[in-house]
Amino acid sequence: MATILRDWSYRYQWLYDTITSVAAVAVGGEKRLRQLPLQGLDIQPETEVLDLCCGAGQVTRFLVESSNRVTGLDASPFAIKRAKDNVPQAQYIQGFAENMPLGECQFDVVQTSAALHEMNPQQLRQILKEVYRVLKPGGTFALIDFHQPTNKLFFPGLAMFLWLFETETAWQLLEMDLAKELEDVGFGIGKQQLYAGGSLQAIHAKKPYMK
Repeated sequence: MATILRDWSYRYQWLYDTITSVAAVAVGGEKRLRQLPLQGLDIQPETEVLDLCCGAGQVTRFLVESSNRVTGLDASPFAIKRAKDNVPQAQYIQGFAENMPLGECQFDVVQTSAALHEMNPQQLRQILKEVYRVLKPGGTFALIDFHQPTNKLFFPGLAMFLWLFETETAWQLLEMDLAKELEDVGFGIGKQQLYAGGSLQAIHAKKPYMK
């Protein structure tokens, strides 16, 4: 169960940034954390990219360095306003990830960073279906989120972080096999890599070409 620090971290950008910077030390800093899900992606100026659950644009700012066609989507109007201020080069849409106000087969790349753990299992599975829907055939879903640590030395730190800043849904994600959930939707797993003693996972999932 999260403490009041969770509410404060969403209310005050400086606190959120501080928490993220400290948590990112295990992977080499915040900049590297934000770019981990993007490693190995071929993003060109004409690549259609969706930054799903974009928040204040922490990853959007890296995406617009490569693509001129970046769209950020978030359910929070407050987050959308922050993102527009921080990264005005992108387009933004307010909407829910599990029911995106977007057409089918619209994007070459969909990325989301540390957002799926905010969803209960039913929501998460619906979001995966929505990502599959809006991706073009051959498109890639790139994500990074929590994972059950493979190195037990990392579990106390992860547990403390989840207790202070997250809710039950983050613990539920640790019990899920996210790669299998993606495969159940129809994705093929192109890459799955673990970081920080296994407490973070980065996945590239491909939507197959239509036969």
